[in-house]
Amino acid sequence: MEYYHISKKQAILKIIIAICILGVGFGTFVVSYLAFDEIEKEEMSVVQGIRTSATIQQADRKEETTIQEKIEQINHAVVGISKLRNTESTIFRTESTSELGLGSGILVSEKGYILTNAHVAGEKYSNCYVTLDLGNQYKADVIWSDNNLDLAILKISGGLFPYAQIGNSEEIKIASEVYAIGNPIGYEFQKTVTKGIVSAKDRTIKFTENNQEIYMSNLIQTDATINPGNSGGPLINANGEVVGINTIKITSAEGIGFAVPINLVKPILAKLEQTNQFEEASLGIFAFDKNVLPYLEEELNWQAGIYVENVIAGSAAEKAGIFKKDVITHIDGKEMQKMCHLREYIYTKNPGDTITIKLLRRNTEKEISVTLEKKQ
Repeated sequence: MEYYHISKKQAILKIIIAICILGVGFGTFVVSYLAFDEIEKEEMSVVQGIRTSATIQQADRKEETTIQEKIEQINHAVVGISKLRNTESTIFRTESTSELGLGSGILVSEKGYILTNAHVAGEKYSNCYVTLDLGNQYKADVIWSDNNLDLAILKISGGLFPYAQIGNSEEIKIASEVYAIGNPIGYEFQKTVTKGIVSAKDRTIKFTENNQEIYMSNLIQTDATINPGNSGGPLINANGEVVGINTIKITSAEGIGFAVPINLVKPILAKLEQTNQFEEASLGIFAFDKNVLPYLEEELNWQAGIYVENVIAGSAAEKAGIFKKDVITHIDGKEMQKMCHLREYIYTKNPGDTITIKLLRRNTEKEISVTLEKKQ
């Protein structure tokens, strides 16, 4: 039997070699594991990215489908309006569209209240004819109309009617998507939908009607196509809510249309919904806010409020001591910066109600109580 003698140095060397071999093996394992884990993470990231992209695309398609469905529902509430009864199968006849008084409207209550333009519906207490979604025709009563705002409210009777939801025109943003719906040219093209954006807010336009200069202020400007027959139709936001009533188009320029903000008539609609009647309270002034300044020949300057251009003789304002060139800053403690806000607030009141007006007269602050009267 032979014995091999291993020196202490040789033993230590072998141990070191063994440790190195184990270390290299372990290091290789760690590197391989980390590399595999990184590859797996990248693959998972790609998969998650694909899933996220698919989810976003599905959400976009769902949102698109939703607005399409909402507009489809709103279409049932869009109506055609004419001052003459339509007894023919076609609207392409000898009379012009303006002679027929063709336009659009939107049902805003199941009780049969319809919003449209004053130039479409006509004066208060007059009548016009309304054609609904299925072709049914109704004789409508004009229960409220204001030529300065180019707004009117009609009433039809005979059942419960489909109606559109009303939104908040104060919340719309510039560049947000909107849709205009109406009956351009005639009933053959009824419920035409055009898409655009809110180009601007609080626009003021000036035009002449019956030899009188008229200012329409606080309008919504849009590039959604608005043709003559679209007048009185709704301007819809992306939530499927009515935020304005299409009113006028500048024919000398492309892509410029306007709508009256819906908030202006909310108080009137609320009263009609609750009591089925609306008696309009009147302050008795012609006034405008700072948006009209660029149109004025005379140089006026005031920091805030509403400028009184004229006081109607015998009106509530005249009796209370309000004068031309006064600047109204507050009503019942509420700040007044826009004419639409003043109108909205007065619409919430009834004839006989007393309001407190704070105004500036030649830089002197005054406070006046006014008892509102019924608008004739």
